[in-house]
Amino acid sequence: MVLDASTSATEPGRGTPGPIDHSRQAAVRVFEALRGEIVGLVLAPGAALPRAELQARFAVSSTPLRDALLRLRAEGLVDIFPQHATRVSLIDLDAARQAHFLRRSIEIEIARVLAETPPAGLAQRLRAIAEQQDWLAGRGELDPFAALDLAFHELLYEAAGVAHLWHLVRRESGQIDRLRRLHLPVEGKAQQVVADHFAIAATIEAGDGTAAQAAIREHLSKSIAFGPTIRARHPDYFR
Repeated sequence: MVLDASTSATEPGRGTPGPIDHSRQAAVRVFEALRGEIVGLVLAPGAALPRAELQARFAVSSTPLRDALLRLRAEGLVDIFPQHATRVSLIDLDAARQAHFLRRSIEIEIARVLAETPPAGLAQRLRAIAEQQDWLAGRGELDPFAALDLAFHELLYEAAGVAHLWHLVRRESGQIDRLRRLHLPVEGKAQQVVADHFAIAATIEAGDGTAAQAAIREHLSKSIAFGPTIRARHPDYFR
């Protein structure tokens, strides 16, 4: 093949692919692992994150670890004190309220769109997730329960054709997600989540946009309303 003089051999889709950036891949791996542990409260608010220990744990150099921590700081999940320490950030209740406002605004509109023209099979898929959550709630298995909660809502975004907005919401949701995780063990909370999910599925299937919007609004507002009580129970976890 003869290349035009104006065409670079490294132009996308042409020539030899560039080398794989293993440092970038490692940074993503570390970021995702630490983010999951922070949001899941495996790493509690205020916990120290010694860099030497993290490098050894993840078998990475300082560069990908630094990149991962900078991403976590950008999401408000870690505080970095140069030449001093890195810690899991305390929960910012005001930031949680703003993230809640964003997510509720988007999902209320998603509920309306889906109820106007319910996608085939969506309600059944939503109910299947809620049924799995009901089973897990009965056994007190809250970590997989929380993972399915995310799957339920992600499915709504995908069904509405706005999956990219889910990633936007997730980036902004670290504070509210930790608040919800603290709320989840409260007696009756998991069962209420299950009931809410069944209600959301039913109102979408029925094509009742007003009821679907009300169900989403009610569902997403419980933890933020309970925020001051959670803060009183875990004062060391909050700013």
